[in-house]
Amino acid sequence: MTESPRRREWLAPAGLIALSLVPIAAGAFRLTQLTGGGPVTAENARFFDSPVPVVVHIVASSVFLVLGALQFAPSLRRRRWHRFAGRVVAPAGLLSAMSALWMTLAYQMPAVNGVALMVMRLGFGTVMAGAIVVAFLAIRRGDVGTHSAWMTRAYAIGLGAGTQVFTFLPWTLVFGAPGEAMHAVLMGAGWVINLVVAEFVIRRRARSARRPAASRLHRGAAPASAPAPPAGADLS
Repeated sequence: MTESPRRREWLAPAGLIALSLVPIAAGAFRLTQLTGGGPVTAENARFFDSPVPVVVHIVASSVFLVLGALQFAPSLRRRRWHRFAGRVVAPAGLLSAMSALWMTLAYQMPAVNGVALMVMRLGFGTVMAGAIVVAFLAIRRGDVGTHSAWMTRAYAIGLGAGTQVFTFLPWTLVFGAPGEAMHAVLMGAGWVINLVVAEFVIRRRARSARRPAASRLHRGAAPASAPAPPAGADLS
């Protein structure tokens, strides 16, 4: 009976890691190209010309996505591991967001990206970095709820590349490669879907946290006319 809840609590981290595998694999392939002297093409020339931002982004994003997924396991959140891992997850997330901003501004992007996608990348990258800073400041003052909510939002944005695989795949299979406008829409959809799911998780977590408090209040506030319950009685 005790194993089923434990197994269920690992479904979310396992699913998040699985969703991360495609961008992590793509990043590993990119690193192999850069370190192995792969062929330089018009599509990847910017990475060979300036490899530092993309290397930082790939490594930091991979660490952020994998360790960040494990932070969603309730049993790990109740252990010291959560705090130690957080000291790696938060800097990795910041490096991921800042390197993404760096590449957006400094790299010569393919024409299909367009101005709309550039604005979205700058916006979501800035929000991701800001969310991590807000989460860090919140946990420093002991506000666990705010910390958890903003780290969840930051993770949702960081995982955008995983969801974008599923926004692009149906369109590409049916209609072929998207043009500039649809490319931006499909990219944006990945981030928006993740943030919607994140807000659902944040609100469900907040409701779950309120229930024990309400239950404790109920047990400790018996009507004046009622006899005092015996010690250890459960009124719930």
